[in-house]
Amino acid sequence: MQLNQATDYSFRIVLYLSSLAPGEIATAKTIAQREEIPMRYLLKTIRSLVKAGIVRSYRGMEGGFALAKNPKDITLLDVVEAVEGPVRINRCLKDHEYCTKHWVKPCPVHRVLGGIQATLIRELGGHNFADLLAR
Repeated sequence: MQLNQATDYSFRIVLYLSSLAPGEIATAKTIAQREEIPMRYLLKTIRSLVKAGIVRSYRGMEGGFALAKNPKDITLLDVVEAVEGPVRINRCLKDHEYCTKHWVKPCPVHRVLGGIQATLIRELGGHNFADLLAR
């Protein structure tokens, strides 16, 4: 399992915006240059963050982007889910109907994977951008 490149870019975008003073707006060009993200990917990626309510977009001559929330209220899990959707390491963890063996109750592998998924979600949700910025 590997997070996609858009998620990595999103982590960088949110971390950069977390470093700005509250209310400060950064242009897409500035973010792209500072974080070494191709402009085309930045614009595509940042849309997911805006849609998820993590980043706010400002239009016009003085437009750009800023965090929509305090960095302490944004976790790695929030960003992952904004870009990739809910964390699911196996489709049967979403719905038992996906099991092609048609088990009546979860199989031993399902139970183990469920625990691993819960740990991953807990760990991603336990790290916010204020803490990351302080490192």
